[in-house]
Order: sequence, then C-alpha cells, then structure tokens
Amino acid sequence: MPAALAVAAAAESAPRSLARRALYEDVADRLRQQIFARELEPGSWIDEQKLCAEYGISRTPLREALKVLAVEGLVTMKLRRGAYVTEMSSKDVAQVYHLLALLESDAAGEVARAASDAQLEALEALHQRLERQQRQRDAFFAANERFHLELLEIAGNRWRAQIVGDLRKVMKLNRHHSLFKRGRIAESLQEHRALMQALHARDADRATRLMRAHFDNGLAAAA
Repeated sequence: MPAALAVAAAAESAPRSLARRALYEDVADRLRQQIFARELEPGSWIDEQKLCAEYGISRTPLREALKVLAVEGLVTMKLRRGAYVTEMSSKDVAQVYHLLALLESDAAGEVARAASDAQLEALEALHQRLERQQRQRDAFFAANERFHLELLEIAGNRWRAQIVGDLRKVMKLNRHHSLFKRGRIAESLQEHRALMQALHARDADRATRLMRAHFDNGLAAAA
C-alpha cells in the first residue's frame, strides 16, 4: 500500500476525539447564571466591554453567547443600543403562564394515563423533597422546578419539554414570582398533594384540571 494511503487508512481507523465545547457556550452558561442570580438585573444594559475584561475573552464569543440568550428570551437586542436583560411585563407573565398551563396540564394527563409505577414513585420522591423544603424558599424553588421537569420527562414529548424549559428560563426574570407571595408556598404544596393523589389514582381528567388550576393560582399570586 502506498505510504499516503496507509496514513489515510490509519487516520480513518483511529478513534475520533470528541469535539470540544465552543467557548461561546460556556460564556452563555455564565451569563445565564448571572442573570438568574440577579447579578445582571432585568432591564439592565449589558456592558460588553466590561464583561469581556471580566471573562478574559474577545467580543466574538460574547456576542455569540448573547445571540443564544436572545433566542431563549433572556436577552433583548436593541438596534444601535446593544443588549439588555429582558424585563417581563405583566402581559409577558400572563402569556407565559397561559402557555405553561396548557402544556403542563396536558403532560399531567399523559402521566396519569401512561406512567409506570416506578415513574410515579420517582415523582412521589420529588414531591416528598418539596414537603421537606417548604421552609427553605430557594431549595423549594429548585425542587419545584425539578418536579415539573420530571413530570414532563415522564410524559415523553421532547418538543413540549423543550418549549417548557425555555419558558421556565424566562419566568426566572419575573420580579414578582408567584412563590414570593406570603402563603403561596403552602398553597402550592397543597396543590401538588392533590395532583399526586390524582396521578396515583390514574385520574387523567382530574390531573389535567388540577395542573391547570395550579398555574392559574400561580398567575394570580404573581399579579
């Protein structure tokens, strides 16, 4: 075999290394966390020069990261003014809650109809974590989101899960999160208990109604 062909064959048979993650993806993750932590407040202008110096990067990966966050709805690009952290209006909040109610209530019905006993037990375990963390707001927020995402995963529609995941990112921008209202955590937990009862009873219609009411009550608390 000619030398050139031997080299090509060896290269073809050698295991291919996994592609390294693009820098802009890491930058997007860091920006996203700063936004969720309110280090970058809703409505605030994003100082690209300052962030580039802070991150030790050029503007190219930062601008690519900003495009990613703009698609997610976390950043708003304004012509000749730059990028801003998205600020949620009351109309925005109502529209997002409406979509979440439609998508997650449909998922709840699917879970009641088709989930295995093991899947319901996994969901019950997450519910019990909520019960234990009701006095620790940040931990409750995290466990609550994990519960809802697990329910979506069990329902099994990846397109619905993707849309809800993006909507839930945007909801973290809401200055008046429903769970901030006094007494709402206890109310939310009671709604989760009723939902779990419906899921264990395999009552799809009731599970659908309860999840819809859960979001309706959340919107009322956030208003």
